[in-house]
Amino acid sequence: MQKNALLGLQLISAALFILLLFVGVWILKNHQRLFGVDPDIPSESSGARNYNKLQIIALWLHALLLTGSFALLLH
Repeated sequence: MQKNALLGLQLISAALFILLLFVGVWILKNHQRLFGVDPDIPSESSGARNYNKLQIIALWLHALLLTGSFALLLH
């Protein structure tokens, strides 16, 4: 297979990987706003907030690993 055939996929995977790194930094900077106490939902417990935070972080990590592996495997 020609090396130029995979160049587009390499660039897209690398760009998505870098974008996801910036998304992770944004999530960390806005941690309190995203996962803090919501006054509109008084019945929300700290366990529910932690569970939501865990779901977002797990989804972000999976996307980061997937794009990173595509960027590295296509080399």
